[in-house]
Amino acid sequence: MIKFRGLGCFFCLCLLVVFCGQTVSLEAKEPIRIATLKFGTVNWVLETIKKRNLDKKHQISLKIVPLASSNGAKIALQGGSADMAVVDWAWVSRRRAEGADFTLVPYSSAVGHVMVPTNSSIKSLADLQGKTIGVPGGPLDKSWLFLRAYAQRELGIDLVQNVKPVYGAPPLLSQKMMRGEFDAVLTFWHYSARLKANGFRSLLSVGDVMINLGTSGPTAAIGFAFSQKWASKNETKVKAFLSAMREAIALLDKDKAVWRDIRPLMKVPDDNSFFVLKKAFIDGILRRPSIVEQADVARLYEVLAALGGKKLLGRAQKLSPGTFWLTGDISQPVPLEEVN
Repeated sequence: MIKFRGLGCFFCLCLLVVFCGQTVSLEAKEPIRIATLKFGTVNWVLETIKKRNLDKKHQISLKIVPLASSNGAKIALQGGSADMAVVDWAWVSRRRAEGADFTLVPYSSAVGHVMVPTNSSIKSLADLQGKTIGVPGGPLDKSWLFLRAYAQRELGIDLVQNVKPVYGAPPLLSQKMMRGEFDAVLTFWHYSARLKANGFRSLLSVGDVMINLGTSGPTAAIGFAFSQKWASKNETKVKAFLSAMREAIALLDKDKAVWRDIRPLMKVPDDNSFFVLKKAFIDGILRRPSIVEQADVARLYEVLAALGGKKLLGRAQKLSPGTFWLTGDISQPVPLEEVN
């Protein structure tokens, strides 16, 4: 009887170990929900993670939450239907100033350009005076504010008074530019790349404008944002995701085969468009530590505060402490040999 009880206890202990093991396993496999635009370029990286089994390598599971707009991604993040979303640092800083605990790991320095037709007589910023220019979103678009600040510094003029801005959604602006309705267009990097592939040229890069305004190099424009409380509870999982992200970026930086895998996602009509978009993405890969990115962003934030004020930044007239989650850093892509 004593032996039977001993065996019974041993059996129960085995069941407990198995049950606990299954619980830990289920918790480890709970997916990271990432809100993305349906056709957003971050999907190129996420697809690379999946195609190359980097999620399995780092023991994470990803669930993509496809959305129709960047505002939708922010709403999903705020509402708790997504754990992560790619947003800009100005949004994170404003939310923190309002009491939220969102934080961000910088992801890409890819920014837009002022594009003009190849044969345009516009050769410099000064030549834009009196011309019509398409501007993405509205008067508080950050690239537009940076361009205005640059014009004030270089030419002593306010572009709002010296050019004719027409605000609209980037796809519509590109269509109008193709039809010759604008003299120039300021637009995001992937739209700029597509215009370049269709015979337009860059008059001015927003990246160069940022450097003129005081940054020490190409500066992060967007990053992966998430709740700091959520990250504290899931720090191992977050770090594993960032490691997978770094490896995917290293592959995209050097491995041509990876680009063949994701080409269908790029929706390009020809090889020229493919290579132009590919180069633009690679040019935007972060190669500096996040702490350096944070210092440059703080300088740019002051520019936005001067022109955008409370309408853009709310109470956060300086970069809010904690905007950058410096615990994780994907700014240094791992060597390719470490990925393969």
